[in-house]
Amino acid sequence: QVQLVESGGGLVQAGGSLRLSCAASGRTFSSYAMGWFRQAPGKEREFVAGINWGGGSTYYAEFVKGRFTISRDNAKNTVYLQMNSLKPEDTALYYCAGHRRSYLGSRAALDYDAWGQGTQVTVSS
Repeated sequence: QVQLVESGGGLVQAGGSLRLSCAASGRTFSSYAMGWFRQAPGKEREFVAGINWGGGSTYYAEFVKGRFTISRDNAKNTVYLQMNSLKPEDTALYYCAGHRRSYLGSRAALDYDAWGQGTQVTVSS
């Protein structure tokens, strides 16, 4: 099972950008579909974006379409989330997750096998 470590969070003004990274340990990273989720205080964890094994298929939550881009570099065992045009409502703890049993992944958090510890994103108005 892969171990996941997120980085790249921080404080940014509304309209700004951040790029989150998720580094995976282990030699099986390329066989995991990957996803990004987020959780704001008092709210449930929600799906943000997903990507398949090879990186050729991506999908997004409606509220980030056109603003966020998920990508991966299997040679570096890393998945990224480029976040542009950030809004205060994007403030949350962002997690990356790995899905071992599916080529494409899932929008359901319960389907994921491995999780990072999260990185905080705070967007000020």
